[in-house]
Amino acid sequence: MNATEIIKSIEQEQLKPQVDEFRVGDTVRVYGKIKEGNRERIQVFEGIVLKRQGGSSRETFTVRKFSNGVGVEKTWPLHSPNVEKIEVVRYGKVRRAKLNYLRGRVGKRAKVKELVK
Repeated sequence: MNATEIIKSIEQEQLKPQVDEFRVGDTVRVYGKIKEGNRERIQVFEGIVLKRQGGSSRETFTVRKFSNGVGVEKTWPLHSPNVEKIEVVRYGKVRRAKLNYLRGRVGKRAKVKELVK
């Protein structure tokens, strides 16, 4: 067994069996585990998915929200045990893979059209 096969088998074990379905432009609610001292709690982070990148166990996604008039971005590994669940609030209609242009926009201009199914 060579090195790449060993790495692939280790990565396969780390994958979550069920990953929540979401795409770039969707508004999602991410339930993340936070450790404070010896206590653990779940904190919700709601915002628009700017990008998804990588693949397999290395896949990450970035979510952006406005908190007190300041843009906050957070990047999570998709298969991390610290991500409890990802809940889609609204489906967005976008025509590109990465929404970096939203960083320079505020208010109504930072909206993404809703995808009506």
